[in-house]
Amino acid sequence: MTGFGEYERYDGLGLAELVARGDIAPEELMEAAIARVEARNPLVNAVTMKLYDFGRRAIAAGLPDGPFRGVPYLMKDLTASIAGVPMTRSSRYYADAPAPTADSEHVRRLKRAGLVVFGRTNTCELGLSLTCEPQMHGATKNPWDPTRISGGSSGGAAAAVGARMLPMAHATDGFGSIRAPAACCGLVGLKPTRGRNTMAPYTGEGLGGLSAEHAVTLTVRDSAALLDATAGAGPGDPYVAPPLARSLSSEVGADPGRLRIAFTSVAPNGAKVEADSLRTLGETAKLCVDLGHHVEEVKPSIDGEAVVPTFLTLAAANTVVNLGGNPARGRPAREDEVERVTWATGQMGERVSGADYVRATQTAHRLGRQMAAFHQRWDILLTPGLATLPPKLGLIDMMLGDVDEYWRRVFHFSPFTVWFNLTGQPAMMLPLGVAGDLPVAVQLVARYGDEATLFRLAAQLETARPWFDRRPAIAR
Repeated sequence: MTGFGEYERYDGLGLAELVARGDIAPEELMEAAIARVEARNPLVNAVTMKLYDFGRRAIAAGLPDGPFRGVPYLMKDLTASIAGVPMTRSSRYYADAPAPTADSEHVRRLKRAGLVVFGRTNTCELGLSLTCEPQMHGATKNPWDPTRISGGSSGGAAAAVGARMLPMAHATDGFGSIRAPAACCGLVGLKPTRGRNTMAPYTGEGLGGLSAEHAVTLTVRDSAALLDATAGAGPGDPYVAPPLARSLSSEVGADPGRLRIAFTSVAPNGAKVEADSLRTLGETAKLCVDLGHHVEEVKPSIDGEAVVPTFLTLAAANTVVNLGGNPARGRPAREDEVERVTWATGQMGERVSGADYVRATQTAHRLGRQMAAFHQRWDILLTPGLATLPPKLGLIDMMLGDVDEYWRRVFHFSPFTVWFNLTGQPAMMLPLGVAGDLPVAVQLVARYGDEATLFRLAAQLETARPWFDRRPAIAR
């Protein structure tokens, strides 16, 4: 393989430090990343749009002196609007959608941080799954086991980082789409507090306030520094996250004190949690005790049975809008232009009344109040990352004919993630366990607006049980 030979020894900040010292040029980092995409992408199908010359031109034009100057970056083929670059949303219906004429504010801030965009990653159609198996681009495979899913909807991002093509990549999360792929591929995956990252100027919120934009990363510190670079309100935002006392990078390595940590293995929807996930949760709880924290098993008092139905009401109604959103077509999608689950979910949405939508929004707010009451006593909640190991490809494919069975399978696999999209809290996956060759994650959840505590504990756990040197065979 050509390119900078030591490339994979570093996280994003480490690569940026080499550039800042003059030890390596951004051009060399770009070619190292491209070489790895060319060598490994055929095995996992993570990158679906190669923008190599786009990245090279950005370097030649001169990069801003940001915290990630010269570091290669991949953007998900969903949400992230890049001037002049198409976005297919992995949907035949959107295949001919016109390219945006301006960067989104999030993309602008990523570029300001010095990141060099050089491609787009695979996603499921319209982001409607926790796997990444679109008909348009084909399935993305897990770099740890190519017979299994990489997670979704940011499955391409997670597979690319998991295969060590680059140290971090853009991702979004509406019901677990950052966290589930991070858990599947052995990465750090943070869903920030609602409103922490702006969606300006194209939308005010995504999926009724459930969606958040950030990244999957190899290290905790990269996730913190990246959020420092992108966080903050944009013009016209309908709401904003509570302000942070100081940079999140300064929280990494800071003493978290003696935290009050609760843990639960009880899924809101009653899904069965398998042994590997339970074991990793138990080991993490014990590790937290060993680190000096107060830890108890506590089941939060919430309306658990309302979690999935509330999500489905909001998601179905939003799907109706998404299926009419391509200006190039000038009409809503036809049944033969989208996948079966997309069409069926849109049909569900046609039956959602305005009152149903308001009631779902009120239920989400009630869940947020219930969790706020819980966090008056507890600083952190630990849950299993996923209820199962990453399933085999095809199990939750969006070409399944039974939409109810499809969504049942999705939330049997990942019952703990959508909970915190509804409440808006920051939640993070950490790859603290293993099952054979596969990574197993634990989810850390903090009170609304409190990414600081999340990063302090996450960094402490990363130091106590490091994972950076664990890598799949594809990257050895």
